[in-house]
Amino acid sequence: MTMLLFSAAVIAGLILLVISSDKFIENAALVAEKLNVSPIIIGITLVALGTSAPEMVVSAIAAFDNAPDLAVGNVLGSNIANIALVFGVTLLFAAIPVADGISTKEVPLFLGITFLAGFLLYDQHLDMLDGILLIVAFLVVLFLLLKGSKDLGDELTEDLPEDDGAPISHSLFFALLGLIVLIGSSKLLVWGAIGIATALGVSELIIGLTIVAIGTSLPELAASITSVKKGHHDIAIGNILGSNIFNLATVLPLPALIAPGLINASVIERDFPWVLGLTLVFAAAIFFFKRSATKSIPKWVGLPLLGAYAVYLVMIGTGS
Repeated sequence: MTMLLFSAAVIAGLILLVISSDKFIENAALVAEKLNVSPIIIGITLVALGTSAPEMVVSAIAAFDNAPDLAVGNVLGSNIANIALVFGVTLLFAAIPVADGISTKEVPLFLGITFLAGFLLYDQHLDMLDGILLIVAFLVVLFLLLKGSKDLGDELTEDLPEDDGAPISHSLFFALLGLIVLIGSSKLLVWGAIGIATALGVSELIIGLTIVAIGTSLPELAASITSVKKGHHDIAIGNILGSNIFNLATVLPLPALIAPGLINASVIERDFPWVLGLTLVFAAAIFFFKRSATKSIPKWVGLPLLGAYAVYLVMIGTGS
């Protein structure tokens, strides 16, 4: 009965998390627009929250609940799932073209953030300095992405919600309501996840790497598949790059700042090597297929990615 209750909490938490995240972001953007905040600032915020809001709030709640391993597992597990599961499934629907310029700017920044995170995790300790360094790295990445890039500025602002004509109090109310539900659903999800870990006798890290990570990656999966079905194939790569960069640079600092301390040895011995390996494979695929005749990553690449994810899950399940 207890296990059923914890499982129901996780499922309900995930559903409410996805719904409340969208509503909070949309109405917060409307409030910012009505307060005449710069569109480019709103756009940056939307990208950051849109790709990592579920991971961000869940990791913060987990850290506050003294479960930093769950928070770290959520970040690393989400990055693994984004490449191997989300991008793998998306490729089954269509070949993904590699946009011009992505291999010369976004991919190097993606690799840089990943290597920095690995360096900071190597001592099996996350502290306040590590968190500050990651946040500084995030600001540097934003500066480099925006520097001299008019197209990026246009992309950041083109998806801003249109003013609905309602008074600012209306948008503010629903933004606050969305935030309250977002925090509450994250609390429910973390409570259920910790309960499942305790009931099954497994570590919170494992639950964070699997159940929580897959659940918080569902928005990326839905967004990527929807983009491909609408013919916006090139958005899929950007979604993965953006989400993984923001996970490492804005979500991983949360347990470092809120609950600094030692992390599970498996993080650096097993999980981060998978993050790094898949990151290098992803980057190599972008570089290689960018120079191919079609300039697209073919559909068949999705199969080995999904196979790799299955192997990873088996390794976790068997304690390898």
